Amino acid sequence: MNQLMLIGGQRVPASAGRTLPATDPFRGTEIARVPDASPADVADAVAAARAAFDGGWSTTPGVRRAELLHRLADLLVERAGDFARLETSDNGKLLRETSNQARFAARNYRFFAGYADKLYGRTIPLDSPDTLDYTTAEPIGVAALITAWNSPMQLLANKLAPALAAGNCVVIKPSEHASLTTLAMADLVEEAGFPPGVVNIVTGGADAGQALSGHPGLDRISFTGSVPTGQAIATAAAKNLVPVTLELGGKSPNIVFADADLDRAVIGAVAGIFAAGGQTCIAGSRLLVQDSVYDKVVAAVAERARAIRLGDPMLEPTQLGPVANRPQFDRIRRAVTNGADGGAVALTGLEPLADPELGAGLFVRPTVFAEVDNASPLAREEIFGPVLSAIRFSDEDEAVAIANDSEFGLASGVWTNDLTRAHRVARRIVAGTVWVNTYRSSAAQAPFGGTKKSGYGRERGAEALSEYLTTKNVMIDLSGTSGDPFSIRT
Repeated sequence: MNQLMLIGGQRVPASAGRTLPATDPFRGTEIARVPDASPADVADAVAAARAAFDGGWSTTPGVRRAELLHRLADLLVERAGDFARLETSDNGKLLRETSNQARFAARNYRFFAGYADKLYGRTIPLDSPDTLDYTTAEPIGVAALITAWNSPMQLLANKLAPALAAGNCVVIKPSEHASLTTLAMADLVEEAGFPPGVVNIVTGGADAGQALSGHPGLDRISFTGSVPTGQAIATAAAKNLVPVTLELGGKSPNIVFADADLDRAVIGAVAGIFAAGGQTCIAGSRLLVQDSVYDKVVAAVAERARAIRLGDPMLEPTQLGPVANRPQFDRIRRAVTNGADGGAVALTGLEPLADPELGAGLFVRPTVFAEVDNASPLAREEIFGPVLSAIRFSDEDEAVAIANDSEFGLASGVWTNDLTRAHRVARRIVAGTVWVNTYRSSAAQAPFGGTKKSGYGRERGAEALSEYLTTKNVMIDLSGTSGDPFSIRT
């Protein structure tokens, strides 16, 4: 079935007639064709967004924007099951995960709807009593929202909710590897009542992405994806002086101290790397364990990894579905092979896949490597798959040093029953998120983002609004007099 883009309130194919396949990674079958937009299509979408912004959306009262966002959330909740099944078919994530993500995406739209009519400026007292000074918080204009293939619904909500709440118009481009739920959002946007051109959706490959990130008509770009692509987008945007929000990769440390509740820590380690098949930027792919409990913890994690049930992601008993697409599958397999050849001890994951029920699925077994050197590729490169590197440490200082010895700084976990240690380590770790005695937890209210090569800027939480707002200062002379025209007035 051929899908259509949304540009200026119209459903349109790619102008050149090109399409790309959407493939079910479990069955290996094509389930749809998505438009492969040309640069001309992208330009049309940006122009439509600009026309809608200048044509009235930028001055739409916040209470009205809030109503529309709440309606969008209502519609997403009503059709959460349909959206979950569509996303599972498109990228292979477990249905139980995509179902929860649909509801969490709706929670994000509601959260930012609450801010839409509360974007206050402030009055600033100056040195001169005869001058009134105040600020206003205003929408930036047209924002490009570019999402990755691993969690399209949630990644879109992270960006679209604050962008619309702040009064901006948008051009959305999902990954060519998972576009279907984003295209389906066009129905909800229209049904919710958003004016034509406020939300535009284009799909396609590298040509469309490059045309969008380099377009001079944008006022902000928000991107989630790989470091190389993020670097290319930042470079293209810099030529037009367009600010960028980047949520990129991670090689997150999940640190287990000897005094922790080890049973909980083991479950947290499994959740950190094997949930969603490790295809998350926050994956706790480096498991740092204190010497005295290292063997016990790593053996327990490996035992649980062996017991993980692979299968059809639509079925409730399944715990690990297929890798989302062929290029990522090949990348994970290379990393596993190189890790096994590089001296690390593979405790599980190298066994051949012989289950006929897995069919044509792109499956990788949950893999645990022990005795990993933090300087090795296993510990330094983002694999983005169900591959865990277990690393020893002796004391708190060494744990922090290993955790921070990475070019990434997105997420981290700390497992300890020592309250003072939890606070100390959380303060010392260089990462945008530190979880203590939990892992892979999210909330609409909690800001999310990274540092170093994990990117910059924040999504979710009140902090996300600043990515889509600009501050205007207004200064009014109340004195009624004129000063020296050749000296600055202060």
